[in-house]
Amino acid sequence: MSAPLWIVMMAMGFVAGSIPFGLILARTKGIDIREHGSKNIGATNVGRVLGRRYGALCFVLDALKGGLPVLGVWIFLVGEHPNEIEFVSILMPLVGVCAILGHVYSPWVGFRGGKGVATSFGALVAMWPLMTYPALGALVVWIIVLKASRFVSLASICAALSLPVLLVARVTLPWGQPEFRAQAYLPLLICVTALAILVVWKHRANISRIRAGNEPRVGGSKPSGASSATLR
Repeated sequence: MSAPLWIVMMAMGFVAGSIPFGLILARTKGIDIREHGSKNIGATNVGRVLGRRYGALCFVLDALKGGLPVLGVWIFLVGEHPNEIEFVSILMPLVGVCAILGHVYSPWVGFRGGKGVATSFGALVAMWPLMTYPALGALVVWIIVLKASRFVSLASICAALSLPVLLVARVTLPWGQPEFRAQAYLPLLICVTALAILVVWKHRANISRIRAGNEPRVGGSKPSGASSATLR
């Protein structure tokens, strides 16, 4: 598999991930989402400003722009390179990471964007079979933490941090899938660990607000001077 093909697929992942769906959806309502709420383009801010239906639509679109490039690697390359499945298993997470970076650092909004949660979820679910169940497990963690704390940011951080643990469990535990070889497993572990670090880094302001006691909760009144919690 040639290096130019790798570069093209990774570039396509970045471009797909960079599409600012939150900004586009808000524009259809005559609103610049960057001037309202938390001033970010992710699903939660879109939902708070435009309503839950728009927030849900933004989440789905952000997830798809992470998942479809990864699926594209599998659909178009496995058939062409059936004997290079190990290389495809490395390229899939790389394309997913590029899509996530495109969302977080979108050139269409001045290399700024969301926090990568929805796009990460879509990319990871698409990495069948190794990452699909860990991604769904992380979603369960997100729901549990959100229910317990009502902090979207804390739920997103905990879900991201759970991914490397869930991946290790999927591969190493007796009821997991130990047949996955290191060539396919280790690149994914490196990617999801880096992803978890990125998500925590992007939520550093939220962490400071939680520690200060002024991070807004879902369903609660917004503290004076606090920014809205965001899910991206």
